[in-house]
Amino acid sequence: MANVSVAAEWQLLSNRFYRKLEIYQMRWKHVDLSRNKVACAPFGGPIAIIRDDSKIVQLYSESALRKLRIFNSAGVLISETIWKHPGGRLIGMSWTDDQTLICIVQDGTIYRYNINAECLEPNYSMGKECFEQNVVDCVFWGNGVVCLTEAGKLFCVADFKDIKPYKLADPIIRMEEELPHCMAVIEPQYTVSGNVVVLLGVGDGIVTVDDDDVRQVESDDLRGPVQKLAVSHNGRILARFTHDGYLVMSNMQFDTIFEYQCESGLPPEQMAWCGLDSVLLYRDDMLLVVGPSEYCISYIYDEPVILIPECDGVRILSNTTLEFLQRVPDSTESIFKIGSTSPASLLVDALDHFDRRSAKADENLRLIRTSLPEAVEACVDAAGHEFDVSRQRTLLRAASYGQAFFGFGSNFQRDCIQEMCKTLRVLNAVRDFVIGVPLSIQQYKSLTAPVLIGRLINAHQHLLALRLSEYLGMNQEVVIMHWACSKITASLAIPDATLLEILLDKLKICKGISYAAVAAHADKSGRRKLAAMLVEYESRSSKQIPLLLSIGEEDTALTKATESGDPDLVYLVLFHIWLKRPALEFFGTIQARSFARDLFITYARSYKHEFLKDFFLSTGQLQDVAFLLWKESWELGKNPMASKGSPLHGPRIKLIEKAQNLFSETKEHTFESKAAEEHAKLLRIQHELEVSTKQAIFVDSSISDTIRTCIVLGNHRAAMKVKTEFKVSEKRWYWLKVFALATIRDWDALEKFSKEKRPPIGYRPFVEACIDADEKGEALKYIPKLGDPRERAEAYARIGMAKEAADAASQAKDGELLGRLKLSFAQNTAASSIFDTLRDRLSFQGVS
Repeated sequence: MANVSVAAEWQLLSNRFYRKLEIYQMRWKHVDLSRNKVACAPFGGPIAIIRDDSKIVQLYSESALRKLRIFNSAGVLISETIWKHPGGRLIGMSWTDDQTLICIVQDGTIYRYNINAECLEPNYSMGKECFEQNVVDCVFWGNGVVCLTEAGKLFCVADFKDIKPYKLADPIIRMEEELPHCMAVIEPQYTVSGNVVVLLGVGDGIVTVDDDDVRQVESDDLRGPVQKLAVSHNGRILARFTHDGYLVMSNMQFDTIFEYQCESGLPPEQMAWCGLDSVLLYRDDMLLVVGPSEYCISYIYDEPVILIPECDGVRILSNTTLEFLQRVPDSTESIFKIGSTSPASLLVDALDHFDRRSAKADENLRLIRTSLPEAVEACVDAAGHEFDVSRQRTLLRAASYGQAFFGFGSNFQRDCIQEMCKTLRVLNAVRDFVIGVPLSIQQYKSLTAPVLIGRLINAHQHLLALRLSEYLGMNQEVVIMHWACSKITASLAIPDATLLEILLDKLKICKGISYAAVAAHADKSGRRKLAAMLVEYESRSSKQIPLLLSIGEEDTALTKATESGDPDLVYLVLFHIWLKRPALEFFGTIQARSFARDLFITYARSYKHEFLKDFFLSTGQLQDVAFLLWKESWELGKNPMASKGSPLHGPRIKLIEKAQNLFSETKEHTFESKAAEEHAKLLRIQHELEVSTKQAIFVDSSISDTIRTCIVLGNHRAAMKVKTEFKVSEKRWYWLKVFALATIRDWDALEKFSKEKRPPIGYRPFVEACIDADEKGEALKYIPKLGDPRERAEAYARIGMAKEAADAASQAKDGELLGRLKLSFAQNTAASSIFDTLRDRLSFQGVS
């Protein structure tokens, strides 16, 4: 009998059953759909209603101002707002995939609302041409729209997440002088080009329009003019209603699949696909379900209805009810069809006998023992398609009852019953009229749980969203975060301290939650004190510190940044304070924080010398200022103009003198003070030499190089002046002058210099200078004056005089020296024999 009562509500169309389930009795009052424009979101989404300004309607007790009202699918008011937008009549409105309400008015302006009836900024326009020509019709799909203007032009927005209106190909050449009878779109995901294709019923035919092309459909089966068009959910089948009352279904190549002749040739007010099997036609008080059959199913309504296509059926909204029309699922049909003897039907019957303690239960089980897994699976699937909770329970009990009789070798997935129970608990929770989301199981699978929870959050159903997240093992952070932000927005009258306790009580549920994000919302809502208290609980410095800066807590941010040990965060705070505060206040802020101070000094040494000098002066670090000045002088010296007698040379010396003065004020830097003083003195002398000689070769050379260069240039007086000024020692002076004279090959001057007095460095430098200059004759003048016979021997050897080298070596009585000298004359046999003779003689005398 139960099967009869269930199947009695079904209607047969060809070989398929259809059922119409009442989901809700609408909770709204005084709502007449015929007086309003209505936009219903798919997947059991919200319903937007606004009085239709294109109709003359009688106002009862309502205000003349139009209200945009948003209800859930059960007619429970979610939000409302007064419509005050200019731009002419409202042409169309629709919900996007993320439940943003799109409203397009006559001048092409696009207004957007969220589910809480809050207008989202900014507003957009379909373009100047739409503004001038006026929009007369629009067709929406998931996230896009196509608008038709009075001039017959088409404009498109392909994605409302990135609103960029553009014009489609111009179809006016095909329209003669009338606008299309009807319009439909093939969504971009179902076209070869990946762009939207618009179908227009024009004249006696159909025109397809895309971005670049307009094509007239060439087919003998069009039966034009076409009055209504509808594209199936998968974009593969087109339904069209013709002027002579035919409903024709064809593929996208316009090859007829099926046609049905209606009793009236008047076009339907609404036409929608019911799944992929049938099409619904609504006209006046009659709703027809037409499929591949010579018959149709008809329903009579005494009130206006709105058809809401879904992926597995159609929701039918009227003033008083919300119904769901769908093809009866195969599993449900196999169980409840009148006279069914399927294993699943027998299993349900066996459970009924078991509950009545009848032995026939065992008899039914024996009949289907080999098909038990299939029967259980069918019961589980049928339970998922049911909206009635008691019927869900019956089917799941039957599945569980059958599962108990499985053999050990069964491959049935035993957790599928638990999974279905979990899914149905979720669906039953959101189907409650307070929530008003009447999802079928197929819609739920297409929508996915995360998207459903996101929609509950946006509708401010936070408690249910939190419980579902916990039940499904999903991240609860998103729910709690949204709740916290909404709570702050709605709690303007609650003191900060009290609201903080309320927020923390819930925020602690989720470990690792971003307190900084909640604090940022509090700051945006004008509750800076609450934001400062919240951000203290943020454990991640990278999120905490930027927010502290944005709410004006620079000192706290700097403390947190230094505690984190992250140089990047410290620099972030330093630059923020640097730009915001006076210099002295900034210096005082960082002085007590060594890590921040050191990072600032490191940066300023490379990029901000003047600012760093101010910092050192403010803290009494005079020696550091002096070092900076000295460094600046060297940087200035790299400028080529500084060494050519230009005005740049003077400032450089002044910088060094300033550094010297600062060094002299500290006892610990006596050496640096003296070095700076002599550096400045040397630079001044070098600059004078460059000016007098007109040669840029002195500046930044050493004292020794300066003396050597003066001698090379013949300026002996200047060389002597440098020697005197810097107290160059006699030995160093002789070394420099000897090699300088040898460099310019002034041998007479070198000889004269050697005779002025006994050289404090001896005559060896004279010899080496002559030999280096390859002047053996000059070297012979000084070799005999060498006091050490070993030095004389080596000097003679260097200029190739073997006999003299041997004589000098014999005076030294050094056998090892003789061996070295022999090696140096290895190519000279006579010389080698001399050294061998001397070595033998020394050996005979016992000298080693």
